[in-house]
Amino acid sequence: MSRNAILEDLHAVRRKILADCKGDTATYLREAHERLAVSGRPISHRPQRLIRQPEPVIPPDTATEAVAAAPLDQ
Repeated sequence: MSRNAILEDLHAVRRKILADCKGDTATYLREAHERLAVSGRPISHRPQRLIRQPEPVIPPDTATEAVAAAPLDQ
């Protein structure tokens, strides 16, 4: 396997961050949020956008065929 120095550096930083927080990612995120709050940098609070999937279009003639061909539970 080839050696990737950038990836190794990223893994090393991740190990250090987790070691500083005793492996608790919730602690890290809480501390990061506190650091950001006291930094004085503007924080944007935008609503989350939803990605809507288009509903499939069923031609009228196939819709009745599908209902007619559906088995009945008796």
